[in-house]
Amino acid sequence: MKVLAVIPARYASTRFPGKPLALLAGKPIIDYAYSVAAGTPGVDRAVVATDDERIFAHVNETFGEGSVMMTSTEHRSGTDRCGEVMQTLARQGEHYDVVINLQGDEPFVQASQLQSLMACFANEATAIATLKTRITASEELASPNNVKVVCAADGRALYFSRQPIPYRRGEEFEHWLEAGAYYKHVGIYAFRSQVLAEVCQLPQSMLECSEKLEQLRWLEAGYSIAVSETPCANIGIDTPEDLCAAENELKRTRE
Repeated sequence: MKVLAVIPARYASTRFPGKPLALLAGKPIIDYAYSVAAGTPGVDRAVVATDDERIFAHVNETFGEGSVMMTSTEHRSGTDRCGEVMQTLARQGEHYDVVINLQGDEPFVQASQLQSLMACFANEATAIATLKTRITASEELASPNNVKVVCAADGRALYFSRQPIPYRRGEEFEHWLEAGAYYKHVGIYAFRSQVLAEVCQLPQSMLECSEKLEQLRWLEAGYSIAVSETPCANIGIDTPEDLCAAENELKRTRE
């Protein structure tokens, strides 16, 4: 199985312009995700996908030719950017069975997480794979910034929501975590290459527009999403405040 890891990276973030090049412990954020992807056993190639010359220049200078690709400014999502990279490489004669979409603002991603995603494709029925981690705090469960996922007995995703799901009728919210397991979605995806090409052509769906969650478009269109559990709760960076929290976490882990 040949695996391509694509790291979408935009400069023009509304909440944090220039985020991929912001420094975390003296190193641009984008460097962390690329280094993990490129160094994970089983990943045949890693490519940063950007629409910005500054990001392109930095990655190319730091990691060398072939580590970064310019993509369209018209893409609606990182998934679309991944699709363009896959298609461009295919035209150049490089074909991959599985494509991993790893966001460039996930500096704490672990190689073990990417390997968990790849392991899902040992099952020939797997079309898309993603990750979940156990929620341990009520504040985390309540926050709409944390996407929750519920799964079927075989591990397939049933639904993703910004609301706490499942709802526990007749129980006080502060006791929900005691009553059963809740899971946060970890937003790293892997696709069979043909499936990635297909989902990039899907129009936005009603559920996606309601929750602002792209993966609901795929569920609504009938695609199955395998969900693997990880003990790692990654810290994504969306704002300068998140960067400060990441700095603190990095210091804590190095002590």
